[in-house]
Amino acid sequence: MSENVITSYKGFDKNMKCRGFQYEVGKEYEMDGEIKCCKQGFHACKSPMEVWDYYNMLSSRYAEVEQSGKIDKEENSTKVCSSRIKIKAELKLADIINIGVEWLKDITSPSKVKTDGELNDNGDRRKQIGSSGDSAKIGSSGDYAQIGSSGDSAQIGSSGDSAKIGSSGYSAQIGSSGDSAKIGSSGDSAKIGSSGDSAQIGSSGDSAKIGSSGDSAKIGSSGDSAKIGSSGDYAQIGSSGDSAKIGSSGYSAKIGSSGDSAKIGSSGYYAQIGSSGDSAKIGSSGDYAKIGSSGYSAQIDSTGEDSVIMCAGNSSIAKAKVGSWITLAEWKWSDEKKRDVPVCVKTEYVDGENIKADTWYQLKNGKFVEVNE
Repeated sequence: MSENVITSYKGFDKNMKCRGFQYEVGKEYEMDGEIKCCKQGFHACKSPMEVWDYYNMLSSRYAEVEQSGKIDKEENSTKVCSSRIKIKAELKLADIINIGVEWLKDITSPSKVKTDGELNDNGDRRKQIGSSGDSAKIGSSGDYAQIGSSGDSAQIGSSGDSAKIGSSGYSAQIGSSGDSAKIGSSGDSAKIGSSGDSAQIGSSGDSAKIGSSGDSAKIGSSGDSAKIGSSGDYAQIGSSGDSAKIGSSGYSAKIGSSGDSAKIGSSGYYAQIGSSGDSAKIGSSGDYAKIGSSGYSAQIDSTGEDSVIMCAGNSSIAKAKVGSWITLAEWKWSDEKKRDVPVCVKTEYVDGENIKADTWYQLKNGKFVEVNE
C-alpha cells in the first residue's frame, strides 16, 4: 500500500529556519518519537494563507512541502504535524496568494458541494433558496439564483451568473464560479471562494478567509483577523477589522485598510494601497505602486520600480528601490495641545547615493535617518 503523502505549505524565517532548525530546498528530514501538533514534529498547513498565522506575512520565506510518515492533524485548522517532511520548492508571496486563492476556491467549489450528500439543486433561472437549519448543503447551477442561509456550518455552492448569496451562520463555506456574484456573510470563520469576474464579496464576521481569482472583484471585510487573497486584476479590497492580512497578486489592485496591525502584501503592478490603522506593515513588489499610510508606526517596504510611498503617521519607516520617492512625516509632543503634532514633512528621491535603496529611513530632526526595522 502506498504511503499517505500530504502536500502542504510551510513558512520559514529569512534564513530558511523554523524554530532554530535549518531547512534546505530539495532535502528531506525525519524525526523519531511521538508526533503531536504544537509539541513535536514537522509542521505545515494545507491552507497556504493559514501559514500567515504563524509567520510574518511580508518578511518570511515559504515553500511547498510533502509530509508523510506519522501524521497528526490539529482540529479547527489545516495544520499538519508529521515525522517526515520534504521541502519541494520555494514560493514567493505572490505564489502563496495565488495558490491560497485556488485552495479556497477548491474547498468551496459548487461541484464539491453537489457531490457530497443531499442538496437543493436548482436548474431553473431565478430560483430562490432559503435555509435556516445548521449544516445545510445548498447547490445551485442556474443563473440569477438567490440563496439565503442562517444556520451554522452551511455549505453553499453556486455556478450561475449574477447569483446573490447571503449567510449569517458561523463557519459557512461559500463558493461561487459565476460572474457578477454578490456574496454576503456575517458569521465568524467563514470561507468564501469566488472565481467569477466582477464579484462583490462582503464579510463582517471575524476570522473570515476570502479568496477571489476573478478580475474587478470588490471585497469588503469588517471582521477582525480576516485573511483576504485576490489574484485577479483591478481588484478593490477594503478591510476595517484589526489584524487583517491582505494579499493581492493582480495588476492595478486598490487596497484600503483602516484596522490596526494590518499586513498588506501586493505583487502586481500599479497597485494603490492605503492604510490608516496603526502598526501597519505594507510590502509591495510590483512596479509603479502608490502606497500611503496615516497610522502610527507603519512599516512600508517597496521592492518594485518607480513607486511612490507616503508615510504620514508618527514613527513610521519606509524603504524603496532606486527611482522611487519617499515622503515621511515627523511628529513631536506639544505641551500646549497635549498631543503629538506634525513638525516636518519631507520628500526624498531614492537615488542610491544620498538616499540608499533597500534601506529603512525615518524622519528625525527634519532629516532622513537610516534606522533598523
